[in-house]
Amino acid sequence: MKVFKEIYKYRELLKTNIKKDIRGKYKGSWLGVIWTFLNPLLMLAVYAFVFPYILRVNVENYTIFMIVALIPWTFFTTAIQTGTSSVTANGAIIKKVYFPREIIPLSVTTSQLVNYLITCIIMFVFILFSGVGFSIHLLLFPVIVLIQYILTLAFNFVLSAITVFVNDVAHFVQVALTLGFYATPIVYLASMLPDKFQWVMKVNPMAVLVEAYRAVLYYHKWPDFQWLSIWAALSIILLIIGYMIFKKLEKTFVEEL
Repeated sequence: MKVFKEIYKYRELLKTNIKKDIRGKYKGSWLGVIWTFLNPLLMLAVYAFVFPYILRVNVENYTIFMIVALIPWTFFTTAIQTGTSSVTANGAIIKKVYFPREIIPLSVTTSQLVNYLITCIIMFVFILFSGVGFSIHLLLFPVIVLIQYILTLAFNFVLSAITVFVNDVAHFVQVALTLGFYATPIVYLASMLPDKFQWVMKVNPMAVLVEAYRAVLYYHKWPDFQWLSIWAALSIILLIIGYMIFKKLEKTFVEEL
C-alpha cells in the first residue's frame, strides 16, 4: 500500500511526465503525432508486400493477419527501448530533486501505452473496412492489453535499473528484440514452426499475447486461456520482482549517475 500511496502523492508529476513523453516524442516534427500512425503503416506496407508476394506466405487477408500482431509488437519494442535508458536519461534530475524513482519507468511505459491505444485506431479501421469485422471476442482485448502493459512495465523496472550500472544492457536489449521479432509469430503462422520448436511459442510471452490478439481480432475465437492465464500470473509476479530489484538498486543511482 505504501507504494501506491507514494505514487498517488506524486500523481501530478506522473501525469506531467506522461504528457511530456507523448508531446516530446515528435517535438519539432512537422507531422507531429501523425507519425504515430505513419510508422506502423510504413512497416505494414513493407511486410505486406515482402511476405505474401516475395516469400509466398499464403494466409487469407494477410494484411489484417499481420497488423493485429505488428502493432502490439511495436508497442512492446518501443516501450522497452525507451524504458531501458529512461533512468540514465533522467540522471540530471535524479541528482537534484527527490521523487519516487519508479515514476520514471512507469511514466515511460504508460506514455507508450497511450501511443499504442492511439495507433489501435488504425488497426480497428483496417479490421472494419477489410470485411473481417468484430465479434464478441473483442471484449477480451482490454485484458490482453493490460497483461502486456504489466509485463512491459516489469521488464522496464529491471532493465532501467541495471542500465545505470551496465550501459551495455541497451545494446543487448536491441539484439534481443531483433531476435524476439523472429521468435514471435508476427509475419508467419505459429503452425509453420517445426514441432521441435513449438515450445518457443509457450515460453515467449509475446508469442502468447500475439496469438491472443490474433484470436480475438482475426480468427474471432477465444484465445488459449490456459497459457494466457499463466502469463497473466507470471506478469504480475515479474512486476513484483522487477519492482523489488528496482528499489534495491535505486539506493545507489545518484552515485552511479
